[in-house]
Amino acid sequence: MKRAHQRPPRARPDSREPPLRIALLAFDDAQILDITGPLEVFGRASRWLREERGATGERYVLELLSAHGPVLRSSSGLRLVADGVLPRAGRGATFDTLLIAGGRGVHQVAEDARVLTWVRNQAPRVRRLASVCTGAFVLAAAGLLDGRRAVTHWSECDRLAKLHPAVRVEQDPIYLRDGHVYTSAGVTAGMDLALALVEEDCGRDIAMAVARELVLFLRRPGGQSQFSAQLSAQTAEREPLRDLQAWMVDHPGDDLRIPALARRVAMSERHFRRAFTAEVGLPPARFAEQVRVEAARRALEETSDGVDAIAARLGFGTSESMRRAFNRVLRTSPTTYRERFRAAQPRRHPE
Repeated sequence: MKRAHQRPPRARPDSREPPLRIALLAFDDAQILDITGPLEVFGRASRWLREERGATGERYVLELLSAHGPVLRSSSGLRLVADGVLPRAGRGATFDTLLIAGGRGVHQVAEDARVLTWVRNQAPRVRRLASVCTGAFVLAAAGLLDGRRAVTHWSECDRLAKLHPAVRVEQDPIYLRDGHVYTSAGVTAGMDLALALVEEDCGRDIAMAVARELVLFLRRPGGQSQFSAQLSAQTAEREPLRDLQAWMVDHPGDDLRIPALARRVAMSERHFRRAFTAEVGLPPARFAEQVRVEAARRALEETSDGVDAIAARLGFGTSESMRRAFNRVLRTSPTTYRERFRAAQPRRHPE
């Protein structure tokens, strides 16, 4: 039976509560951004609370743990000195949150019985257990993702599902929460996850302040796809088609039907359809749909405009057409998406 985990109270400048201990487990050939990215988010939150809210103590105490030795060699070649080495790390102390890094060396670690035993022992003791990128393979190997939804780097999702069929692997989200276990997608998604955890602990305003300082998205929701419309397709090599892709992203509400697009690049419809599909990897209509869904998603998150108005403005025609497009691309409805990811006090789109 999964344990119920309550969120801690939000941080206050006069809080006398002990700091939350955040431990991140890494290893040789770990991806350095999987390590430094999330830890910087937590560290920056503590600093912001001190400098802007007058907090007298640290909100977070950070510890870097090593699976094998005191010095970690990251996949980039840079070396980091760990605060503790397994199995002695954390002995006699309880972490609030334990994160597992990913990287090229993760599959060797996922076969290390000593590491897996340590992680299993920690799992019921921590309030939150999380993986960054391919760190999900360690959690899965320890049996901690069985029966849970999980995500990892898009290139490793199929492998995770094949090796661990009891895990419900999802390929799209930036991060997922299932009970007190969190998993995140590739590399920088670990920072998105860390921001979400800071928001749980300290509130949205502090998470947004940290995001601004780190020049990150103020809010990139966990259910957002790992790919934008631009990233999920190839960038065309030829200039007319490459410029057309950029124009489509900037003008989702314009006429994106094949005849209009073919005229913009001075091609016949038949030649345009073939050339676009060959260079972009998607038919023009499918790329246009993804562009519009992405624009609609932002509108649902950031404005209070109605679904009918968004559908009309972005070229869907009707709200029903927009709903069908959302189901095809995101496997959810516009209304459900807005309920999950709507920003606080959304603005209204100017008429």
